[in-house]
Amino acid sequence: MTTHDVNDPQQTPDETGPAPAEAGEGAEGASTGAAEAKADTRIAKLEAEVAALKDQHLRSLAEVENVRRRAQREREDTAKFAISAFAKELLAVADNLGRALAAVPAEARAGDESLNNLMVGVEATERQMFAGFERVGIKRLEPMGQPFDPNFHQVVFEVENTGQPAGVVIQVLQPGYTLHGRLLREAMVGVAKGAPSDAARVDTTA
Repeated sequence: MTTHDVNDPQQTPDETGPAPAEAGEGAEGASTGAAEAKADTRIAKLEAEVAALKDQHLRSLAEVENVRRRAQREREDTAKFAISAFAKELLAVADNLGRALAAVPAEARAGDESLNNLMVGVEATERQMFAGFERVGIKRLEPMGQPFDPNFHQVVFEVENTGQPAGVVIQVLQPGYTLHGRLLREAMVGVAKGAPSDAARVDTTA
């Protein structure tokens, strides 16, 4: 029977015991680290995708809101300015009422009761018309004594030596009107013309 010497280093169990287990643990740790790194990368990618989708969603909501607001403004503008063509026709009626009142002098009215009563009726009609204009947003321009504004006035003539600064409206030939602030009909006006000395002074300043 063969005996083993316990003191023989070749027979010690330490050479074949723990070493394989330690190698296995190292491989397992490396594998776990790689899996965690892969998971972190995947999570970061998903978070980036979620952030991108959230941003896209917010942009879509903002665009939808802008479209809704534009549509609402368009509906409001359509309702406000739908009467533009009809209103322009009524301006001619207002002009004729004004001309009728201006054509009858105060002396003639004072000497003729029937004529005066007729003019009182015309005045009442004119007031009623202007009140109706105000209710629907039609406003009469009052440019007399105001600086010429090309957005609302059309110059028909210029007059020198008026004592007014150049460009000031000195006569209104035809009143202008706006509808909710938008020009409906421009006013036909005459304006003061600057004196030659004024023009020279402007050129010198320039």
